[in-house]
Amino acid sequence: FFAIFDTNVSSGQVERNRLLCTGRKAREMDEYEERTLSVIAPEQQDGSTEYKRQLRAPTASRLRSLATQMSYRLDEGMGRCTYQIGVEDDGCHSLLDYASAAESARILECIARSLNAVVLERLMIQGEVVQGTNCSSGKLLLSTNKDDLVVAEEPSVLGDGRNNLNDEEQDVRVEDEKEEKTEDVTIRLGKRPLVKEGAGPDIYTRCELTIQRIETHLLDPTPLSLASVARGTKHQLKSPVIIGSPNGGKNGGGPRKFDARDRTLSSVSDGVAGATELTTMRQASAAEASAAKDSPLLKRMDSLAVTSEKEDSKPCALNETLSSRNIRIAVVGNVDAGKSTLIGALTTSTLDDGRGRCRTSIMKHRHEIETGRTSTAQSHLMGFKSNGEPISGKDSIRTNKRKTDDEVARESYRVCTLIDLAGHEKYLKTTIHGVSSGMADYGLILVNSRHPPTHMTQHHLNLCCSFGIPVIIVFTKIDGCPEHAMKNSKEEVHKLLRAPDINKRPFAVRNEQDIATCIDKLNQSNLAPIIDISCVSGEGLNLLRKILFALPKRRRHEKKADRPFEFLVDDIFNVPGVGAVTSGFVNAGQLTVGSNAHVFVGPTNDGTFMKTLAKSAHIARINTTHVTAGQSACLAFALNKEQRKKLRRGMVVMKENPTSTREFDAEICVLKGEGTTIRRSYQAYVHILNVRQSAYAKEIEIVNTNALGLPPSHKAADDEEDGIVLRPGSRAKVRFQFAQRPEYIRPGMRMLFRDGRVRGVGIVTDVPGSEIQAAA
Repeated sequence: FFAIFDTNVSSGQVERNRLLCTGRKAREMDEYEERTLSVIAPEQQDGSTEYKRQLRAPTASRLRSLATQMSYRLDEGMGRCTYQIGVEDDGCHSLLDYASAAESARILECIARSLNAVVLERLMIQGEVVQGTNCSSGKLLLSTNKDDLVVAEEPSVLGDGRNNLNDEEQDVRVEDEKEEKTEDVTIRLGKRPLVKEGAGPDIYTRCELTIQRIETHLLDPTPLSLASVARGTKHQLKSPVIIGSPNGGKNGGGPRKFDARDRTLSSVSDGVAGATELTTMRQASAAEASAAKDSPLLKRMDSLAVTSEKEDSKPCALNETLSSRNIRIAVVGNVDAGKSTLIGALTTSTLDDGRGRCRTSIMKHRHEIETGRTSTAQSHLMGFKSNGEPISGKDSIRTNKRKTDDEVARESYRVCTLIDLAGHEKYLKTTIHGVSSGMADYGLILVNSRHPPTHMTQHHLNLCCSFGIPVIIVFTKIDGCPEHAMKNSKEEVHKLLRAPDINKRPFAVRNEQDIATCIDKLNQSNLAPIIDISCVSGEGLNLLRKILFALPKRRRHEKKADRPFEFLVDDIFNVPGVGAVTSGFVNAGQLTVGSNAHVFVGPTNDGTFMKTLAKSAHIARINTTHVTAGQSACLAFALNKEQRKKLRRGMVVMKENPTSTREFDAEICVLKGEGTTIRRSYQAYVHILNVRQSAYAKEIEIVNTNALGLPPSHKAADDEEDGIVLRPGSRAKVRFQFAQRPEYIRPGMRMLFRDGRVRGVGIVTDVPGSEIQAAA
């Protein structure tokens, strides 16, 4: 085009350029005519099938786009998708040779591995398009001879992952997989072998890939990175390593050992490029890093992994990761202690900028982001690999977004559920309910090192100790903190811990040796570890991660799997197209949802229970058919419009028709603190697991009196009948009566009552006068 206006170009050169353009257009028209041979149906915009002409040396940005597209196809197919390579979008053959189709399949398989998926089936198809012999122009035609068609099954480059599927997934898919796979090429259809090398121009190939998403901890713990694929690196891993498998693939039995290359590839694939190792480099010198190899904590972590593998030789399922290997931790502290910032730094594996970047990434409501104050109880997952390395919370494809709970759960061997609770005094009732119904194994009490602990810190410490939750004290914002302010804050915290009503012994954690010393003594003794961290500089974060990974499981909910099913409702939703959905905690038993999953939901305001059907269930946003004790789940019910209006927080879901009650007996202890008197008709707000309602004391009976009889302080001033008065430090048996509606209560449940501040704790001992109601 520019040659026409160039006076230095001769007319012959212009003519040659015109003929060259004409020839190029003619060749393009010939290729277009050849690519009109339809072999399969056209591609659909939706669904789990994707068509690709060819992938050749893609750039990093192109690989990210392909990975996003594959993730969409996997979601559309409920974890399984199909790729047709060498096919146009309209279903016509792309006329590729074997080498081009094989290279495109290899790139797609590497992308699948970065998305926690494997190739189950790889079919190479030849002989569909042949050279026309009777036609003078020699155009391509679709073959009508069945002997020309060859369908060959090849092993995948990185392993087919057939042994990595869950037992439930195998039961569903096994009917479709009738032929046994081998490591060699298997001819499924055709009388001639597959032509690989030296294929002439008349041998055209297309490929069909079947990709299945599985759990990452069943794979090699070093997934391929998209950066290595973009550079053309070919990792010849013939079979993935099964962690906990007796065979362990071709690499031998037992778990695969990590090396420096593994950590590099894993960090790149997570999208953080070693961000989690930054705090270690800032804290430890080279001598400390070499001495860390023989530290007692690493030996303990290795022994925990080996012990868990010996207990179950089969690969660990996702349900087990979210129940028996899930540590629930309540994060409490004053309003300026940095609770949300710490959770954001731990879950995203990034450092804070000092202006709220980490806390903004996990906050849900607009007013929370604007004010920086958490007002609701929220749960966030933090995952660990089998060697203790944390899972990065950043999406490897969408680097500006966090990973969802299902992505973290699939990649993790061990999970910590961090419960972010409010710190402001006006949200104290929300915090109390979060600790009461959160089933926390441990509590992190955060203290701002630049200011001494406030009365809210004391309330939170008393709250955790009242429920018997072991605590870990975390001093935050130590970067730039004056030395005298830090010393003053620690002295005040030590006084709180040594108080008679708390009776804890502070223990400073400075290295891995201290972690190994105190980690087993949190439950048996009154030890309270103290650690200093900074979310801006990263100091102490790596040590805190090691503490969270090494914490032993305190609540063994899996031992209650044989009990009757009991699901505690924390929140309710109305999802369009689904119906009524409840979220909560499986406190006991197990349930398989479906057409036969009949359950009772209640109690309603009149004390009755509604009989309904549990249609579906989700765990960490993952669709499942089975829930068991110790899991936080969501259940969808088949309720009509009138029944959905009766749903509320604090209900329970059970298989058998339970009973509700308005009265219960409890043995309580009035906490020491601000003066208060409790007598008959005293009304307070009662928290019993997920139940919270006003109740008043109907009968009071003193217990554990001394040998001199009833102290004078327990008698009212006047001579009223049953004029017993309870003051701080008193123990008594009290019969409470709910003020509004009946609730589901069992003996043995721990309770707490308050009237503005926490006044006492107790245990439900008996449920008299239960109202047995018929199902609605």
